[in-house]
Amino acid sequence: MTIIKTEFALALNQVATERGISPDDVIASIEAAVVAAYKREYPESAEDEITAKINKENGETRIHKDKKDITPPGFGRIAAQTAKQVILQKIREVEKKTVASHYQTQIGTILKGRVIRYDGYNCFLDIGKAEALLPKEEQIRSERYQVNDSLMVYLKEITDDKFGNPRIIVSRSDPRLIEELFKREVPEIANKTVEIKKVARTPGDRAKIAVFSSQGGVDPVCACVGQKGVRVQTVTD
Repeated sequence: MTIIKTEFALALNQVATERGISPDDVIASIEAAVVAAYKREYPESAEDEITAKINKENGETRIHKDKKDITPPGFGRIAAQTAKQVILQKIREVEKKTVASHYQTQIGTILKGRVIRYDGYNCFLDIGKAEALLPKEEQIRSERYQVNDSLMVYLKEITDDKFGNPRIIVSRSDPRLIEELFKREVPEIANKTVEIKKVARTPGDRAKIAVFSSQGGVDPVCACVGQKGVRVQTVTD
């Protein structure tokens, strides 16, 4: 029973070299999945001590019970399908971790997102390379979210869901969203000439910031308001 050599070698090489996964880890995962597939196909063996062994060179897979080869005729197709599923799953896992790692460096910053679905409680956003979750508790109560709406959000944290998958949490109500918006709109804050001391906010209603500058000749309030109020209006918008 042989998994087609070229397909097996190419898939294993792709996972190992392009995705940064250990080939031994992939092989071990495939072997465990093949054993599970065998027991589903032959339920009478559910309590038996079954092992699978994959030849790393050609992908040949053998089933053993008490060190005796019991590989059924025609089991190769099931083994090949199982190997493909495991490899694809490994690729998805690595891609998710890579994306999470990319956004890990952006925690504490603001991002632009597009609403892709809203279930009446949670809002899900496309933020470029990944999907982000805007939970109910991080939403502005007065806002109504529609598909394709564009929103500025604060990247609050990255956690794992109950399946161990990374989940990117963003916020519309966090006071730090206001702070980051002012940093973007006011150069004096970005270069630390003006310092934000505190932000107080009733999300969707009003916000106040306390600003300070130790540099002579700099009016921190005027810097934040901008000429004819253009800076503060942009943040408000």
